[in-house]
Amino acid sequence: MDAKSDLRFARPSWDQYFLTITRQVAERSTCLRAKVGAVIVRDRSILATGYNGSPAGLPHCTEVGCLIYESKNPDGEIELNCFRTIHAEINAITQAARNGAAIRDADIYVTHTPCIHCLKVLINTGIRTIYYGRPYKLATVGELLKYSRIRMVEVPPEETPA
Repeated sequence: MDAKSDLRFARPSWDQYFLTITRQVAERSTCLRAKVGAVIVRDRSILATGYNGSPAGLPHCTEVGCLIYESKNPDGEIELNCFRTIHAEINAITQAARNGAAIRDADIYVTHTPCIHCLKVLINTGIRTIYYGRPYKLATVGELLKYSRIRMVEVPPEETPA
């Protein structure tokens, strides 16, 4: 078997590479319910990263607990959210803004599909494509995706060597 066909020598695709980085970024999360990471990329270079947690300098859910509230979506489903937490996508966008990194026409890699609120913000930033590892409430974002130019692409898991 030659090195090209041997999985031990196979390199991850760029999408798998950046998605792997999102999982490492998510390890910084201080959310008790889900660890989410995001990486904003242009031309195979990382512009910003973010994970879900409290605003800088404020107490985290891991320290003082969550501030959960209930809301109903248009279908009448009850959703639970936390007032304390900022989502990974928003934290990545704010990091880019703080550091003067323009993200229009960039792509974002996220461990999970964005919630409807993050999707609206991503549309307004001019992000081209959202690459994600795990689907999360896809039905709630379908209507917005239909009218926007943003694409969502699921990245398949990496093949592992035998």
